[in-house]
Amino acid sequence: MKINFEHHQTAHCENGVASNLLLNKGLKLSEPMIFGIGSGLFFVYLPFLKVNFAPGFSYRPMPGSIFTKAAKRLGIKIKRIKFSNPKEAQAALEKNLEQNIPTGLQVGVFNLTYFPEEYKFHFNAHNLVVYGKEDGKFLISDPVMDFATTLTEAELEKVRYAKGALAPKGHMYFPTHIPENVHLEEAIKKGIKDTCKNMLAPVPLIGVKAMRWVAKSIPKWAEKKGTKMTNHYLGQLIRMQEEIGTGGGGFRFIYGAFLQEAAVILKNEELKELSKEITAIGDLWRDFAVDIARVYKNRNSKSDIYNQLSKSMLHIADLEEAFYKKLRKAI
Repeated sequence: MKINFEHHQTAHCENGVASNLLLNKGLKLSEPMIFGIGSGLFFVYLPFLKVNFAPGFSYRPMPGSIFTKAAKRLGIKIKRIKFSNPKEAQAALEKNLEQNIPTGLQVGVFNLTYFPEEYKFHFNAHNLVVYGKEDGKFLISDPVMDFATTLTEAELEKVRYAKGALAPKGHMYFPTHIPENVHLEEAIKKGIKDTCKNMLAPVPLIGVKAMRWVAKSIPKWAEKKGTKMTNHYLGQLIRMQEEIGTGGGGFRFIYGAFLQEAAVILKNEELKELSKEITAIGDLWRDFAVDIARVYKNRNSKSDIYNQLSKSMLHIADLEEAFYKKLRKAI
């Protein structure tokens, strides 16, 4: 069983799976366009939820929500199924392949055999496409890889039933209906408005306010929990930013590309300028990650470093708040 499916590498797994599945059905949408329409820019801080013995940070919304929101705004229908029984999950996947339906899966990263060791991490919200089966192995299009690959039945079952937070439970999904005419203009506006609403939310757990909460917590962690635990928390913060699900800087660059495309479609020059602004903010997130990495690896001799990191993140939060307010006005 092998479906005529094109593998394209992308920066982020969920955007990439969505873009590749839709392209297979004849609808060509770029990764940034899916990301922007699906309101992929996000930030959440959950101090009461511990992940790998550190607070929960995320630069993305819940797994699946980007594709779900993008599909709803474009009039596309997606079928999603979870299975309590791994054998039923495999049978359903194979039935899809027999019917020439490439299928998206949510999986755990840690046991993906084709991932380099340094990228393996207990994270269960990764996405990939299965597009066939040959010689007992499933054909895998993982959009963060530059090549298509394979997994055995046992390997695929293991990642589909990874344990822990956000356990995938055999989750598979695929588009079932794509309208003949897709109205991009309205979908783009809805995606932008939703992003601004989330990032400017009045509650402290999400958006810019959550960034400020984390920033102000950094010196407090150092004072109350000590250097080792603080560095562990900071390591988690940049791992979620730069390694798991793309996150901070990378997401700002993707959003900048989305605004460039949106500027042309909506004939709105202001969006082109805002594209440059969010890209520059992405550079600051990358600099922030490098500074944390130096601290984590004990290569930073600056005194009062935790206060400096706090100020850097507060500065980014200020810039982001101003950006979303301008973006909201622009549309």
